[in-house]
Amino acid sequence: MVLSEGRGGTIASSHSNAVAPDQRNMSLAERYAATRRLSEKLAEPLSEADATIQSMPDASPAKWHLAHTTWFFETFLLRDSLPGYRLHDERWPFLFNSYYEAEGARIARKDRGLIARPSLDEVHDWREAVDEAIRPLLDDPAHADLIELGIAHEQQHQELLLTDIKHAFFKNPLGPAMWRGRHAHEDEQAGGVGLADGPDWHQHPGGIALIGHQEGGFAFDNEGPAHRVLLEPFALRGTLVTNGEWDGFIADGGYRTASLWLSDAWDWVRRCNIEAPLYWRDGEHFTHCGWEERDPDAPVTHISYYEADAFASWAGMRLPTEFEWEAIARGQDSPGHPADGGNQLDEAAPPLPRGGHDLFGDCWQFTRSAYLPYPRFAPAEGAVGEYNGKFMAGQWVLKGASCTTVRGHSRPSYRNFFYPQQRWQFTGLRLARDV
Repeated sequence: MVLSEGRGGTIASSHSNAVAPDQRNMSLAERYAATRRLSEKLAEPLSEADATIQSMPDASPAKWHLAHTTWFFETFLLRDSLPGYRLHDERWPFLFNSYYEAEGARIARKDRGLIARPSLDEVHDWREAVDEAIRPLLDDPAHADLIELGIAHEQQHQELLLTDIKHAFFKNPLGPAMWRGRHAHEDEQAGGVGLADGPDWHQHPGGIALIGHQEGGFAFDNEGPAHRVLLEPFALRGTLVTNGEWDGFIADGGYRTASLWLSDAWDWVRRCNIEAPLYWRDGEHFTHCGWEERDPDAPVTHISYYEADAFASWAGMRLPTEFEWEAIARGQDSPGHPADGGNQLDEAAPPLPRGGHDLFGDCWQFTRSAYLPYPRFAPAEGAVGEYNGKFMAGQWVLKGASCTTVRGHSRPSYRNFFYPQQRWQFTGLRLARDV
């Protein structure tokens, strides 16, 4: 049970061990409503000021996330599909368009924290108006694909809302907490695992593997088309690298040893004075519940691709390719409902990685694969074709899901992607080795 003092109040209790409804048994309208409610619930602990601040250009204000996801439904569904619909406010698309060139001019990303108006209450009112207007379209099969995309899009922004506000609170010298109380699963954290002799490794004999989205149901365009790849024999570690193991990397001079780092990475380490994962200080790390003691057995998070690659070199191993990771994951996910068993967000509650043997949940896992289009990839027509394809340069693929990923949102073919220096998301690593 989550107790709230109302909009802008404080979440007073810890996360209950509740599981979100199985969305396979929910209608599209029910899934739409559940997604929209979760966004509201996540923002409930935030004041007007909390929801408006922007701590860095990579992050966006919580209010902007609430508004942008509403702009998405209004723009791509209501405006174009509901006869006679008038925009809630014709000035707001300039404020809440993200990167869709086909939708015209927009405020610079770095300036989103300057949007003091509309107020948070006005954004909530807009959300309610759009939810009411969209009702006639929710049961119309002609609009199902766009509604599915809109739901998945809002789920992505729910994760961003959590990680962006965490960074904003971290930048506050007071170290404020978004929630009081720890994650209910904290007592289930896995024990420490040795680098070379962990409890298990997923062995793969190599051969031809079919990669990409193959099952029915929703997938983003960048997950296909399905295609064949040739894998050499390899093994993927059964557990994630832990905080304690990362302490060993630091103690051994990992951040001071140039030979472990890629050239661009070493320049980044020196230029930015990088000495530890983001949110770390002596024996503690910053969480949605404020500063807390760091558990050495929990998965390390908030590392960059640069750091993940350097750690793998230090350990005498490597990062997996996205194809290797997916080949193993296809045997690990729940049939028909991928990623439903991991440590993922199932209600508005403080997310905290706990460790374990699930491939999904806890943190996104870096691969050594560049984010590129699959063979025969073609973006969708129109503005929605800008969703993924135009970002396929200079970024790296991550697999799995994090403790801030909505339950059921990920799947084996899911491709997250970030630039190599970014680490404000719940990013970690799982080691691989040749066999």
